Amino acid sequence: MKPAPGWLQALPADRLLAEFSLWSADLGRLAEDIARVERHVDIFHVDVADGHFSPALLYFPDLTAAVRKATAKPIHVHLMTTDDILLDQIDQFAEAGADLISIHAENANADAALARIREHGLATGMVLQLHTPVAAAEPFLDRLDMLTLLGTLIGIKGVGLDDSALARLREARKLIAEYLNDDLAGRRIILASDGGNREHTVPNLRLAGAETIVMGSLAFGAPDLAARIAWVHGLEREP
Repeated sequence: MKPAPGWLQALPADRLLAEFSLWSADLGRLAEDIARVERHVDIFHVDVADGHFSPALLYFPDLTAAVRKATAKPIHVHLMTTDDILLDQIDQFAEAGADLISIHAENANADAALARIREHGLATGMVLQLHTPVAAAEPFLDRLDMLTLLGTLIGIKGVGLDDSALARLREARKLIAEYLNDDLAGRRIILASDGGNREHTVPNLRLAGAETIVMGSLAFGAPDLAARIAWVHGLEREP
């Protein structure tokens, strides 16, 4: 199963998107958990970490291929891998069924990585760690469909939102707006917030400019998921 062509441009632009992190799914009952939440999902998010670039060790191509068989929703693969394996990982996750692959601005071969993602016909994304200036994304904007700002340290689950996250989102929103004002192709670059997304932080993240939030336990642990998503959809952004 795959999303329809043009899925990224078809994503709603008038509300906050719900990007469900499969790091928080029940991996022992993965297909069932996907089916349980699917109607509320805009994008499924798959974290991939090699234990070196990031301290975590997460997801692998065969598991992503299993996700692909279980849903036609877009799959966003976030690669947290060292430079020496990055291009090979792009190939493997493209083959596994990814629709969007994000690499890190901190990867020395980010240029080659974005080109490789495009060669596979996939949407491209870039992620910035907390210590990386937002301006580091500027040279890549002409090749991006999504820009994700981490609000916590990389690869660590359940950590609170960093104090710099809101200001960084506002800076990124301004950077993207200025770039798109000069772009004649009518492109869209989605601004994402990943990490530290909680009930008390998400409203301010949305205000600051987030267009999609990566939801872990906020989604999979919700006592009433329909109500949680209705709340997410109703949050407003600063004009």
